[in-house]
Amino acid sequence: MIDSHCHLDPGVYGGDEGVDAAIARARAAGVSRMLTVGSGYGFESAHRAVAVARRHADVRCAVGLHPHDASEYTDARFAELLALAAAPEVLALGEMGLDFHYDKSPRDQQRAVFRAQLRAARAARLPVIIHDRESAGETLAILDDEAAWEGGVLYHCYTGDRAQMAAIVARGGYISLPGIVTFKSATEMHAVAREVPGDRLLVETDAPFLTPVPYRGKKNEPAYVTYTLAEIARLRGEDPAALDAQTTANTARFFRW
Repeated sequence: MIDSHCHLDPGVYGGDEGVDAAIARARAAGVSRMLTVGSGYGFESAHRAVAVARRHADVRCAVGLHPHDASEYTDARFAELLALAAAPEVLALGEMGLDFHYDKSPRDQQRAVFRAQLRAARAARLPVIIHDRESAGETLAILDDEAAWEGGVLYHCYTGDRAQMAAIVARGGYISLPGIVTFKSATEMHAVAREVPGDRLLVETDAPFLTPVPYRGKKNEPAYVTYTLAEIARLRGEDPAALDAQTTANTARFFRW
């Protein structure tokens, strides 16, 4: 089993020792690989993600500028990020995209930084991890405009509807579902989980956020992806072991891992 998206940031898990302990618990739970994302905790989170991946053979990472942090962009920092992306531990750029819910960075700046990263990913031949919150379809439109699909596009922590899921899949994109799928109230996500094609489906924790039932309310960690996968298998009427094999293969294929 692979947790396709987590934030194993030392600042969240009590330093390197806390991160290492969370990774050990994931291994014990049957999670064989983890993709830690160096985006969303400021520019320096990219460096910390690479450092974690270098310490653990079963952890790889992505680096990027989250839309929340788009206002931190400078040419020098972007050059530093792209140099970091050349490391063998880095399998993707992201998470990147648009967040019009919190608007922590000006929207025009979000758009510009998103486009810059898409172009950089295309040049580096790296897939991209997408964050899309309340952009009213603009994220999808920018991906189309930047011809991003051929390089690999993953909508992480997907919370959209079935129609948008179908549009993403039709373009060759992938969908990753988080622990929200275990919440009784998440009826649209339940429908997405049933309908997304099996060869386009990934599972994630988005740790430390969105902890699945039965640990909802506690800090999330990669070990808990097992509960997310079990619930998706139940919703789809599939054997959990078979779904584990399918999502693991999908994740390995998408990230070339």
